[in-house]
This record gives sequence, C-alpha cells and structure tokens, in this order.
Amino acid sequence: MSHKTTPQIDRELPEFSRMQQVKRRFFAMRNGMLADHIKSGGLIYKVNFGLNIPQIKEIAAELLAEGMNDSEQLELASRLWENINTRESRLLAPMLFPADIMTHEIAARWLAEAQTTEVADHLCHSLLRRLPFAADIAIALFNSGEATSLQRYSSLRLLLNLVATGNLDPYPLKKLAENSLTDTLTRPVARQILQEIEFLSE
Repeated sequence: MSHKTTPQIDRELPEFSRMQQVKRRFFAMRNGMLADHIKSGGLIYKVNFGLNIPQIKEIAAELLAEGMNDSEQLELASRLWENINTRESRLLAPMLFPADIMTHEIAARWLAEAQTTEVADHLCHSLLRRLPFAADIAIALFNSGEATSLQRYSSLRLLLNLVATGNLDPYPLKKLAENSLTDTLTRPVARQILQEIEFLSE
C-alpha cells in the first residue's frame, strides 16, 4: 500500500506596516478598566485602549530598537500624531519623533493641537522640552489672541518643564503665571511656576 506524502504548503504570514503593528500592540495590551478610569477622570478620547505610560514607552523602545532612520521615525511619528482619535497614538508619537530634526513650525503646531491635558503633558515631557526654541513656541501660543484655555495650559506646561530642567529663568514668567490663576485649567501649572520662583528667591 503506497502512502502519498502531502506536499508542505508554504504559508506566508501577512506583512504588516509599522502603523498596523503598533495598532495590533495597542489592541493586545488593552485594559478596559484603566480606559474607564481615564474616562471617569474627564479625559475623553474616541478610542482609548487603556495602556499605561510604561507600556507605551515599552512599545516606543521596541520600535526604536528596530533601527529606524530619522526619516522612518518622522513618518511613523507623524502618522501616529495624525491619528487624533486614538489616545495611545497621540502619546506614542512624541516618543518617536527625532528631536534634532523637528522644525519650529511642526513643534508649534503639535503644541497647539494637543487635545487633552494628558497629551500636552507627555508631548512637552517626551519631546518639546528638548528643543532649543521650546520657550519661544510656548510664549507665542500663550500670547496669541485666539489661544484656548487648553492651549494656554499646554504653553505653561512646556514652560514649567523648561524651568524644572534649569533651561529657563522662571522670574520673567511671574506675571504670565499670576494672570493664569483665574483659569481653572491653567491654575495648577501657574501655581507650580510661582512656587519655583518663590523657592529660588529664598
């Protein structure tokens, strides 16, 4: 009795773009309880996988370990930032954008486009505070006649980052911070700037 050997079929796994790979990672690490907690805290996103910051940093580290060049990092970071509806995309984007090639124009636009305080906080900490023109874009946005409360918050958050890292003299910011105490959104950051000034004055 003869036995027929079934030929082995080579099944090629589908290739995913880096953007697709990132989205699959978001989905695999999703945490509904944390997503609900974030929502209950007043941070509303159309899509929220509930990843914590260490998890997002882990994804960033994995992507950077792949050896992407500046052009590839810029492209992926830009696509993630353009995905405005997804919380994790907006938080991951500034972790990947190469600071040494970020232009004044793009930095100013991203600062103005941060749609929640959480996104603003991590944008400033992960990327914008490393730019030589960070103070300029923050003050320009704050003083623009059409700045929203959230945009003024983003501006103050970036300035506070620069003060905290010793890259900006806080004293010229005193009046700006004092004028921000009447706004519920900007008050906490304004108080921190004033506390830095008071501490340095002692």
